[in-house]
Amino acid sequence: MMVAPPADSFIAVQGLYKSFLGQPLYEDFNLSLPTNQLISIFGPNGCGKSTLINMISGLLPYDQGQITIHGKPIRQARIGYVFQNYRDALFPWLTAYDNIAYPLRVRGVSAAECHHRIRTLVETFNIRLDLERYPYSFSGGQQQLVSILRALVGDPEVLFLDEPFSALDFETTLFVRDKLQEIFITTGIPMLMVVHNLEEAVYLADQVLLLSKRPTRLVERVPFDLPRPRTPDTLSSPEFIQVSHHCLEIFRQEMGK
Repeated sequence: MMVAPPADSFIAVQGLYKSFLGQPLYEDFNLSLPTNQLISIFGPNGCGKSTLINMISGLLPYDQGQITIHGKPIRQARIGYVFQNYRDALFPWLTAYDNIAYPLRVRGVSAAECHHRIRTLVETFNIRLDLERYPYSFSGGQQQLVSILRALVGDPEVLFLDEPFSALDFETTLFVRDKLQEIFITTGIPMLMVVHNLEEAVYLADQVLLLSKRPTRLVERVPFDLPRPRTPDTLSSPEFIQVSHHCLEIFRQEMGK
């Protein structure tokens, strides 16, 4: 029997079941996420982190259960999605501007409104890119930034990010990480992010969802409530060290089972 999620949930997952080749990945999985938070998902390889956000975002079907966003079916919600591989996510034959505008044009938004929305994003977040250039002419971090702008231009109710730093070098990761934090502070758009690096999972998040090995369950929600903006000094703060250590201990326990 499904239980109604809390009133402040922006994502509610109830009785989720998903299997691959007859083997269960998620069995009767339930999750309720509060609004206005940046939430990261961390767990062992193969536990289905990306599969989970792909099901929640509507990109991947599930076998049983119910998922709602702000109390609505997924198909009725405005979704923003940033893929792991920015090189494959962007259309190489379109300029950066046209890549960003693509979701609006598919919906039939006028050229004038597209221009207004893109200009607003660029000015709000102080983006210093020549948007008439093509993706191949940008660095990896700049391409990922274009992907993030494309996900934001449609005014999403929630932003999903699938390992947004995994294909970036360290310097570029710092840049994109700070820009994501700026976007979250400015817009308040709830974000659900899959990460494979524990430091990144804790640094950006209001809470970390720790998943088990398959069949996957939610082991613990770990809050991290230091104020924003977070800076490199955050990494050496007692709070960060304590939360990171706690998450690592849980991870080790799960891997040892």
